[in-house]
Amino acid sequence: MRNQQVYDLPIRIFHWIFSTLFVAAFMIAKTIDDESANFSYHMLAGLLLGFTIMLRIIWGFVGSKYSRFSSFALKPQDLFSYFRNILSGEKKKWAGHNPASSWATLAMLGFGLALGVTGYLMTSGQKETFEDVHELLANGFLITVLLHIAGVILHSIRHRDVIALSMVDGAKSGLNQNETISNSRPVFALVFVGLIALFALYLGRNFNPANQTINLFGNTLQLGENENDELDQNEGVESKDKDDDDD
Repeated sequence: MRNQQVYDLPIRIFHWIFSTLFVAAFMIAKTIDDESANFSYHMLAGLLLGFTIMLRIIWGFVGSKYSRFSSFALKPQDLFSYFRNILSGEKKKWAGHNPASSWATLAMLGFGLALGVTGYLMTSGQKETFEDVHELLANGFLITVLLHIAGVILHSIRHRDVIALSMVDGAKSGLNQNETISNSRPVFALVFVGLIALFALYLGRNFNPANQTINLFGNTLQLGENENDELDQNEGVESKDKDDDDD
């Protein structure tokens, strides 16, 4: 029976917010032209994703037992043994993140953070410099996500253990009492959600859809193509051409 708690509520909430924001940002980038006004929402989702990742990193040092990075199984021999056991059908119980999900989590956090940094630099007037790097990171992120999902499915089939449910109810089975957590930290989960909601509200209140800019802590970021500026530039060119013709 799955009734032994291992993942606290903040880590589970982070997992689903993180996933939702990445999917939203990625789908907008792939389905909406970057010259469209709606493309700005890709940038807004990216900023919110970056903020969420920073909260997750903090929780990775101060959270409960299996939320901490120190609990991750990152030894290369553990990863090798895990994949060998997947192929052979031999099962080893991991109370927290198994080796594959440990590495996948770090990779996704790293990709997400790098995407946030390059996205910020692009909106700061360095779009041409970082655009290709940003797209490469996004594709790397997507590949890591797909491999992670494939690994979860393979694990579930081979071991008849639906580990994905652990990120829903936080529970596993077959563990020793000293391997579980006694508190799912609901107060911190509420703080977590509140901070993300406040930052989302801050982004919304400081976003100017008319010229697709946002004032982020005193810095003005250009989230999309400013059609008004383009019109002004075109009018300026036309005016100059007309003056030249008159001369």
